[in-house]
Order: sequence, then structure tokens, then C-alpha cells
Amino acid sequence: MPQFSTAVEHIHDLGSYVAESPSSFHAAHVGAARLSAAGFSQLAESQEWPASAGKYFVVRDGALIAWVLPEGATATTAFNVLGAHTDSPGFKLKPRPTTGAFGWLQAGVEVYGGPLLNSWLDRELTLAGRLVTNDGATHLCTTGPLLRFPQLAIHLDRSVNEGLTLDKQRHMNPIWGLGVAADADLLELLAQRAGVAAADVAGYDVLVADTAPGAVFGAAEEFFASGRLDNLSSVHAGLSALISLDSGSSANAIPVLAAFDHEEVGSASRSGASGPFLEDVLNRVSDGLGATDSQRRQAIASSFCLSADAGHAIHPNYPERHDPANHPVLNGGPLLKINANQRYATDAVGAAFFARLCAAADVPYQEFVSNNDMPCGSTIGPLTATRMGIRTVDVGVALLSMHSARELCGVQDPYRLALVAEEFFRTALRQ
Repeated sequence: MPQFSTAVEHIHDLGSYVAESPSSFHAAHVGAARLSAAGFSQLAESQEWPASAGKYFVVRDGALIAWVLPEGATATTAFNVLGAHTDSPGFKLKPRPTTGAFGWLQAGVEVYGGPLLNSWLDRELTLAGRLVTNDGATHLCTTGPLLRFPQLAIHLDRSVNEGLTLDKQRHMNPIWGLGVAADADLLELLAQRAGVAAADVAGYDVLVADTAPGAVFGAAEEFFASGRLDNLSSVHAGLSALISLDSGSSANAIPVLAAFDHEEVGSASRSGASGPFLEDVLNRVSDGLGATDSQRRQAIASSFCLSADAGHAIHPNYPERHDPANHPVLNGGPLLKINANQRYATDAVGAAFFARLCAAADVPYQEFVSNNDMPCGSTIGPLTATRMGIRTVDVGVALLSMHSARELCGVQDPYRLALVAEEFFRTALRQ
């Protein structure tokens, strides 16, 4: 049964998950806590793993992989993988981050991924991420409302409404206090919030996140606005679907949730989709099942990946930017994302399989394809297909304002994605 019985319950829980996950490290940590509460066992990569049926997960930095190993799984049992990512576009704290001028304290930040810069102006923002101390321990930290990118008043730039140009280096330096930079230390403030001594902090990965909570609104309360819907909407749907499963009595596939980090900056990291994380986990699960190299290849050849990432709904004010025949709308169901140049990994076989899943889950879906004059983004789908050789289909929730500090989706769509994800996983269990 679904973890939530209605779309409204699901969307409010998604809002809670996003609020608790201001960084990829928090998203993985909160996901791990939810899995633990649902009876999943955390495994350490440096230790031997059990081969018995059960529910397991492993965390690598800001990434998380979880799976249900059913009774009856064998060395050639396939994997059904739902892939997503925990990171979102924004800003990351630089080394020597305490800056300022003219009595203002500011933070030195580097642009992370491709955020809509103007959407971050005049918002109360938090710093969040991880601090690593001299003893090698990791400490998650969140400051709460601390920062703001203040916009220049219209009185000082009368042409601003004819075109706003933001220089990433000069204009995107948030304020966080008053004083002289030489007498202040932003890292000390971070350390205090994390409950550690500033002198003990040897390294950090700290990002900027919006603090405004998610909100349901609209004439029929059909909209949901929140930060980081790209792509915590997919991570949350995968978590909800996997938690709804039990180990079963037999299986032709093993359900896996793979929530990678660093998708917004190319995925080339030890915890990204271009890295070895998924392959490492699947190989170790296969090892536990006694697979030979040939049997492992058989399992991969029969495996499937549902790459779940946000996509674009048609914008009513900019219809010319969209394909003239394909107009995805909010609450129209999950997107099936298609691109002739393999920016998405969907092919005819994957499209037909997704259509069957949606029909079984009683969920409508809609196709997305880019306007030929607009460059198409990409996902972890082609990376997973290329690296692992797993047949992959790209899907996701339709958004407006993608890569904004505050994105917009329909209330129904994240729930419907979770229902399809659960059908995908249950198909794996009962196929």
C-alpha cells in the first residue's frame, strides 16, 4: 500500500522533507533516518555485507542507495533502479568566506550549478552542509535565517525593469551582519551552530538554501511552491515507494533507490552518477548472492533504471519556448522525457514499459520534448545507461520556475510519481 493515502498527505510530507534537507548531506541523512525508522538496516562500505533477504541502505557523503533484497533472489536476479539526485542549484561557501565592506559583513560564495540568480534576491537564506573536524568526524550544520542577497533599489537603477544583469562575482555576495570583516569569522559562527570548536574545523562543504517553507496555494489549492523540488521531489517519491515495500517471498528483480549527489554540476564525483557508487553497491549485492562475472552481466542485462528528475511544464507567458505540439501541464501526471540526441535516455522499449507502469498504477502521464531552438538539459539517465549498460527511461514531475530558489509543481504530480515508483518496485517484486 502507498505510504500516503492522498496527494495532500504526500505533498505536506514532501514539504517537511525539503525543509529538513537544506543540503544534499541533510537530504541523505534525513532519508537514512526515514529508512531506519521503516526497518531498513544501514551498512558501512568498509564492512562485510549480509547476503540474507532484508532491507538495507548505505550513505556515501551526500548520496544514498537503498534496496530490498527479497527472498528467492539469485545470482542472476535483475535490479530495478529508481535514480534521482539530492543536490540543487545554488551557492557554495568559498575558502576564506568572511568578506565585507562599508560596515557590512558578507560571505564569499561560489555559484553551484545553474541557479536563476535573480530568484535568490531579497530572501532570508541559511547556510547548511557539513563540517569535518580534525579527528575526521563529520558534523551537519544549519544556521537558520542568516544571509540575504539585497537587491539594488529601483531609485538607484531606473532601468532595472528593462533588464536586470547580475555579475556572479560582484553582485552575488550575501550580507550576514554588520561590522568589519577583519574582526569577524563566519566559520566560527558555523562551528558554534554545529556545536564544535572553530579551531577543530579542518574542512567544510557548506551551501546556501532558502528558508521559506513549502506552501500549497491556488484557487483549488492545486499548486505547491518550495525550494529544491529539483530534485527532492523525486528522491522523496522514491523513498516513499521503497518504504512501502516488504521483502516478499520471491522476486525476478531487486528494487533499488539510488539518490546521487552532484547532478547539477555534472555528476563527476565519487557520490555522483558518473562515479562508481551504484556499480559498487550492485556488485556487492551480487557478490552476496554468489554471482560469477557472467551471472552478474546477466543480471545487469535484465535490469532497468527509472531516472526520475524534474522537467518543464509549459509556461503560459512564454509558450514560444516550448514544443508546439507537446504541452505538459501541472497535475497532468508525471513526464516521460524524450530527446533525439540522448540528453534523455528514453527509447521505445522504456517508453512502453513506463506506459504499462502508469496504467497499472492508474496514473496519467504526459510526454515532454524540447523546442528544437532550445538546448535540452540532461539527467543521470544517460550517465547510468552509459556507465552501467542498464536500459533507462527518463521521467519526472513537471515544474515551472525550474532552478529558481522557489520552484512550482502541481499537488497531484509528486504523489502520482510515487505511485508509479511503487508500481515499478512492486513489479520488480512480483514480476
